[in-house]
Order: sequence, then C-alpha cells, then structure tokens
Amino acid sequence: MTESASDNALTIDTIRAAAARIGDAVVRTPTLFSRTLSQMTGANIWLKFENLQFTAAYKERGALNKLLQLDPADLKRGVITASAGNHSQGLSYHGTRLGVPVTIVMPRTTPTVKVMQTESVGGKVVLEGENFDEAYAHARKLEAELGLTFVHPFDDPAVASGQGTVALEMFADAPQIDTLVVPIGGGGLISGMATVAKAKAEEEDRRIEVIGVQARLYPSMYACTKGKDMPSGGDSLAEGIAVKEPGKFTREVVAKLVDDIVLVDEPHLETAVALLLQIEKTVVEGAGAAGLAAVLANKERFAGRNIGLVLCGGNIDTRLLANVLLRDLARSGRLARLRITLQDRPGSLMKVMHEFAEANVNILEISHQRIFTNLPAKGLVTDIECEARDSVQLEALITQLRAKGYSVSHVELN
Repeated sequence: MTESASDNALTIDTIRAAAARIGDAVVRTPTLFSRTLSQMTGANIWLKFENLQFTAAYKERGALNKLLQLDPADLKRGVITASAGNHSQGLSYHGTRLGVPVTIVMPRTTPTVKVMQTESVGGKVVLEGENFDEAYAHARKLEAELGLTFVHPFDDPAVASGQGTVALEMFADAPQIDTLVVPIGGGGLISGMATVAKAKAEEEDRRIEVIGVQARLYPSMYACTKGKDMPSGGDSLAEGIAVKEPGKFTREVVAKLVDDIVLVDEPHLETAVALLLQIEKTVVEGAGAAGLAAVLANKERFAGRNIGLVLCGGNIDTRLLANVLLRDLARSGRLARLRITLQDRPGSLMKVMHEFAEANVNILEISHQRIFTNLPAKGLVTDIECEARDSVQLEALITQLRAKGYSVSHVELN
C-alpha cells in the first residue's frame, strides 16, 4: 500500500537519509557541462550520466534504499516487482548482492538486452503481458500466491527518496542549475528530484523550475495533471517511460511540485539518442534521451536557462541503436533513397550512375521494379540508396538529375 504525499513520506530529509543509507553501493556518477549541446540548443546544458551506473540506470538508487528498509523476514522470503527493465536490473543486482531472492515480471515486449542483463545480475525473470500495466497485475498476483514482498518501481516514498539522490548530486556538482528537465514514466524519479529542487530553491530563496517529459505515445502523467483524457499506447523508443497509469502517490507529488510537463515525438527521441552518441560519445536509451529531446523540440522555451538533464538509462538493444543511427543519418541528408524513373533499355542505369559519380555521391544499393508500377511496359522504377557528405550535396545531385530530364523523388522517413 502506498502512502499519501500529505504524510510527508517524501521530504528532503528522507532523500538525504537515503543518500547516507545507500552510500557508495551505487556509483557517484558525474554531472558534466556539454559545450556542444549548449551551443546547439541556446541553453547551458549539464548532463548527469546515470547510464554509468553498474546496471546502466538510476533505478538502483531507489531499489537499494527500499531493500535496506525492509524487515529481515521479508527479505528472506524474497521480493518481487514488475518492470520494463531498469528497475528490475537494479533490484536484482542489489538483492542478489544482499542475498535476497528476486523475481521480476517483465512485459513480453521488453528489449532482449534488458531481459539478459536482469538475469545476468541474479533476477528470476517471468515474461507476462504486452506492457507494464499487464506485467504489474501479474506480479501482484504472484506476490499473493508466493508470499513475496512487492517492491514498486515508482509508487513508493522509499523508492522515490532513493531516486531523489540524483538531484542531490547534480546540485552539488552544478549549483547554478535553475531548471531540471526530467523524464516521467510512473513518476518516481521526478518526484524525488522535484522534492530536492524545491527544497533547495526555498533554502537559497531563488526559483528552480522542474519540467517533466513524456513520450507523446504515453502521456499518462501529462493527462492527469492537465485533466485530459488521452490514449496511451504504441511502440515508443522510450519504452522505459511507457507507462499507461502513473503512480497514485507520485501524481500527488507531481501535481504539487512539478511546474509543467511537455510531450515529445518519436523523431525527437531518435535525434536525441543519436546526438548523445555522436557528441558525448555515450550510449543512452530512449527514455534517457527524453530530456534532451524536450529541449531540442522547445529551444525558445529553454533558451538561456541553466538546465540539468538526467541521462537516466543506457540499456538499449544494439540492433535498435543501429536503426536509430541510420535513420538519423537519413533525416540529416547523409543517407537517402532516391526513386528515379528510367526507360527499360541497355545503358539507362549506367548513365544515372555516371551522374552520381559526377556529384561524388556514393551508391550503397540499387533495386529495380518493373512489374508493380503504373508506368508503361517499357518503363521501370529504380530505387538507389546513397550516401552524401550532407544534405546540400544531396540536393545538388537531385537538381543535376532533374536538369537531365529524370523524374526523381525522395523515399521519406516518418
């Protein structure tokens, strides 16, 4: 059973106590200024590298803080939780380290990397349901059947207190931060961080703004705070914050302390993941890139602010990461697929390839379509995947082809 926010179950004191309790059992991750991202966004950007935790996510903090406060008899019987991945790894790692049996119920849609990593740190994984909410219902059923203790991934003051230690470290390393932009799934991280931010603002008599970020496909906390009825669902890159129903405890804290919540689209999430790898040389999952995605999508709103962003997780499937990077190259004009109409006669393709060579654009793949087309029988459609230096070079090639009489079009990404 969760406690009400009115019970003062989550305060700056409980967060400071959590920091002392978990001590050096979690990594004291760095908070670093990003010169390049600051120039790109027009804001001053500090990044908190929680993807450098042992399990590559901040969730260790709350899981460990909760475990250290449980009754020894409960620990002996074991604990259970439901999670899309990062909470399960944090709980499994620290539970195993403390000699506590840990059972994890994960949605069947969880990336393979998160399942494997959870098992590798000692968790017993049960795959059930298509999303967090279905996995959660099954975990509560097993809790009753097996006599285990449920450790909620977010809707628990002890867990939120542990997550709030992220903000304690951020303000210690970058005291000039005046805006926190924090991903929201169930609300545990932002509840803890907002508690620290508002306490610090009161102590120092200044304003510190806390902005939450959700994927537009899963606007659950946004809908709650705005009093709207909005659907949640779909395949979001940010599966770590793809929660249909936010916590009851955390939504009270968010309503009281969080200044606003913004929604981000999938292309912005993809761009943010790619930028963090290209610029900061750090691997971040979709949820971990949500804060940067929000700043990129709302540059005017955040211009000139001293912004703290939490790279809250780095557990992304390598194949998915490869797709994200290639799609980003396509959006930037580095990669493209051009659809060109040709006459079906010897030498036609060679002439087109000559134009690519003249423009110094590299051809990666060529495919012909003669049958499934509305062209005359002697016509064909050729798709050419190519690599250019930048969008300017690509557009110069397209202009050159059209000047020679070719019909050229982009095969667009969403």
